[in-house]
Amino acid sequence: MVSFDVIARDGQARAGTLTTPHGVVETPIFMPVGTVGTVKGVGPDDLEAIGAQVILGNTYHLMLRPGADLVARHGGLHRFMAWPRAILTDSGGFQVFSLAGRRKLTEEGVTFQSHLDGSPQSITPERSIAIQEQLGTDIAMAFDECPPATADRAYLEDSLARTARWAGRCKAAWHRDGPSALFGIVQGALHPDLRKRSAEEICALDLPGYALGGYSVGESPAQMHEGVALSAPLLPADRPRYLMGVGTPDDLLHAIEAGIDMLDCVLPTRCARNGLLFTSRGRVPIRNQVYADDPAPVDESCRCYTCRTFSRAYLRHLFQSKELLAYRLNSVHNLAYLLSLMRGAREAIREGRFRAYATSVRSQWPVGAEADQEEKEP
Repeated sequence: MVSFDVIARDGQARAGTLTTPHGVVETPIFMPVGTVGTVKGVGPDDLEAIGAQVILGNTYHLMLRPGADLVARHGGLHRFMAWPRAILTDSGGFQVFSLAGRRKLTEEGVTFQSHLDGSPQSITPERSIAIQEQLGTDIAMAFDECPPATADRAYLEDSLARTARWAGRCKAAWHRDGPSALFGIVQGALHPDLRKRSAEEICALDLPGYALGGYSVGESPAQMHEGVALSAPLLPADRPRYLMGVGTPDDLLHAIEAGIDMLDCVLPTRCARNGLLFTSRGRVPIRNQVYADDPAPVDESCRCYTCRTFSRAYLRHLFQSKELLAYRLNSVHNLAYLLSLMRGAREAIREGRFRAYATSVRSQWPVGAEADQEEKEP
């Protein structure tokens, strides 16, 4: 039900097609994050209008509220949230392991207190897969541990071995004849030998796709770019490669150049809600006074609804007034910009000019404009 084909290569960069039960996804692709069954601030019609092909949901959040049983009774996550295209669900691993002080890790899985009401909860590899299958996802992620990049080597080695064992249990629990694909997750922080070991162990499971986890969790952008460039080629060339939780425009270009096919991050919508907009000429902090009387669109080269319709002055007014429309219009634009960046990358790869494309895109940004690390949702 899920298959992947590479249709063009330019160096390590690849353009391909990921076929799912809910449509074909052209790669490389950015996936808007719909953690609790909604991409914050935008509707499914907005997402379709800007060319979103696949979005991400989250096992941890959806199991707590409204509950996987309820979603299943309503026809699965696609029908529940009225999204007709592909969905990838994160296993909940990152969210669980971010609950420092509220969790207990054992070989069986993780017990923790809900961040909503403090109630006792647990996730095992088997339960994570069962919940994702209840949600009706197209792509399920294996349950893993996501330690910080600063963790000591001894802890990372123990974590890596446990993640490999859990991945095997996820594969055993996954219904291979069902509609979903299962992706394994490679960890190893910034240690090349641990990344290689993890890749060998996870890829030996012969899964439909693989992800690199554990990046953008405390390291510098330069360290992340170097690590991804070393790790991406360790993953099978005939399977989709997914870099988890990375989302600045510059990070996306570096990842694609390294051979990554799929990316996601909360950054574009989180920045939008805080009045920071991505454009072809760098970042626009729309809250700033300089835009108070500016009649220009956010980005003259963008064709999204926000840029076709509204001025910077109006967007600043909405943001300063704390009007809810500001969050929608800003989010539509930021997501549209990243999806446009992906379309340009796909075209450039097919035409054998990706490096020139990336250089041209970066040349329009002010020096240092893309230096910020992205944020992650708890």
